[in-house]
Amino acid sequence: MLGSLAVVGTVATATTAQADGCYTWNRTLKQGHSGADVTQLQIRVAGYPGYGAELAIDGKFGPATAAAVKRFQQAYGLSADGVAGNQTYSKIYALQDNDCTPAHFTYAEMNRCNSTWSGGSVSAATAKQNALRAMWKLEALRHALGDRPLVTSSGFRSTACNNAAGGAAGSNHLTGRAIDLVGTPTFCQIVKQARYHGFNHILGPGFPGHNDHAHISGQATRRWSAPNCGI
Repeated sequence: MLGSLAVVGTVATATTAQADGCYTWNRTLKQGHSGADVTQLQIRVAGYPGYGAELAIDGKFGPATAAAVKRFQQAYGLSADGVAGNQTYSKIYALQDNDCTPAHFTYAEMNRCNSTWSGGSVSAATAKQNALRAMWKLEALRHALGDRPLVTSSGFRSTACNNAAGGAAGSNHLTGRAIDLVGTPTFCQIVKQARYHGFNHILGPGFPGHNDHAHISGQATRRWSAPNCGI
């Protein structure tokens, strides 16, 4: 569990929806707020930044975070005002497991390479943190695709694992940010929808070596290429 993210749930107050095994929010959050509780919220709504955007996880509740919270609320049929309170927290609690991962994804499937998250291009702690953030984006993508299961085939890779897989030297797999998906929905459905959920690196059918999977990851600059899907 991440040292920086696996926060033991704090004691709930009268304004708290419930205590949670991973993390408990104890105040309503809105624009102008900052702090560790904002960071924790941003991680969970990072999959709702809007088309072609990526939400900064900086602990500052600005307009982009408010918009992401509002999209999260809309996605789950909540009152959508961009303010995070009991209703929003209760939905997040229902979606997450006690190790802070979203309900439908696990650390194990994000790292089939080793058990230590070591050997990549970033520290083990950073790789695991990146994978957690990627999982929350995946949860948003899964929900947008009708809650259809997404099958991961590769996540974090050490340099040795990446070389064995024939991955690019600077692959985002080495940082824990990248995920390869196989199975259903179709690869074109996945890569098209992924554009709305914080994935700035998207490769799919028509891009060399990507006709048998969809590759999605977060990075600072946008690179989308899936010619057979019109991207």
